[in-house]
Amino acid sequence: MKLKEITEKLQLKVLTARDKLEAKVSGGYTGDLLSDVMANSKEGNLWITLQTHQNIIAVAKLKDLAGIIIVNNRQPDEETLKKAKDENIPIMISQGMAFEISGKLYELIGSKG
Repeated sequence: MKLKEITEKLQLKVLTARDKLEAKVSGGYTGDLLSDVMANSKEGNLWITLQTHQNIIAVAKLKDLAGIIIVNNRQPDEETLKKAKDENIPIMISQGMAFEISGKLYELIGSKG
């Protein structure tokens, strides 16, 4: 499923990298511990987290993730947004909790994407 479809169905607010919304999402990964995301997420995954600092951009770039969904209506700081724009990493905001968004994403794309 394409990132654009997911953003529409999950009612996500897209903050950066709108030109990447045609990318295919291969699955999802939910986690807030950066080392865990680095060790276990897969290329093309959509990362669900409550982290908002700029290190999330480095992890998403390193793992070639499809994008980052920040939950609980948390807002990334300006440095994070600037880095996301520089690296062309999609950041999206959800008002929902990680558990809720993870379940909805799984319903949309399943375990294989």
